[in-house]
Amino acid sequence: MENPDVVEHFYGVYLLYCTNPKYKGRIYIGYTVDPNRRIKQHNAGKQFGGAWRTSNKGPWTMVMIIHGFPNDISALRFEWAWQHPDISRRLKHVPRKKSGQNSFDYHLMVLGEMLRVGPWSRLPLTVRWLAPHFAKDFPAERCPPMHMPLVYGKVIPKKVQRGEGGTKNRNKDAFPEDTDASGSAGGLLCSLCKNLLEPNEKLTCVNPTCTLVSHLVCLAKRFRNDGMILPVEGTCPACRINILWGDLIRKMKGCYQDLAEAANAESDSDISDF
Repeated sequence: MENPDVVEHFYGVYLLYCTNPKYKGRIYIGYTVDPNRRIKQHNAGKQFGGAWRTSNKGPWTMVMIIHGFPNDISALRFEWAWQHPDISRRLKHVPRKKSGQNSFDYHLMVLGEMLRVGPWSRLPLTVRWLAPHFAKDFPAERCPPMHMPLVYGKVIPKKVQRGEGGTKNRNKDAFPEDTDASGSAGGLLCSLCKNLLEPNEKLTCVNPTCTLVSHLVCLAKRFRNDGMILPVEGTCPACRINILWGDLIRKMKGCYQDLAEAANAESDSDISDF
């Protein structure tokens, strides 16, 4: 936990806990692309960018954050539903908060339910406890899906410059321009369908030594189970390692977002304010 994790393309939904004796136990749910900056704003007050609901009530502790959303809209929809479980159509089965019930425990229960229903259950989310001494186990019946890791410790978001760390640079190093994966002239060929790959269609494995180069759709079909809109995880057909779909294409700018639109559309009616 001494070395924070560095995460690219960061979109997160966090939970704050108030430690001020006067307001102790109050919580706040918000969205951010930079949790370290955001907690400073909350504790500094609304005049420094904090929310009016948290202003002059601190100190606040950012207890946990859920990240791995494909874009800001997806994260904002999750934030809204977590804030309003009583009116979200996806969470009609969740019981309302009882009078006197602990807000922190209640919203942790709501979170467990949210991670197990669509469209969120199919996203490659990470549940991160930023303040491990607040960490609690999820009830057995409300544990996050197996593909969502539960981690502890701080995180640092990393902004990715155009072309940095993407498949374009990796493929350029692995295969010269105008050659296929075997080095023949005529362009790259998909390892799965054997058809020509356009430059913006190339998808490679997260394993830097793997030779897989494929169309996004071809690999998605291999990973997707019946009835799924978005793949969750699968085995690379070339190097045979297990891969989370979100990790695989997180660096493909735009591709994850395009595929996620179908899943996002399922929750459009949850947020009439947006």
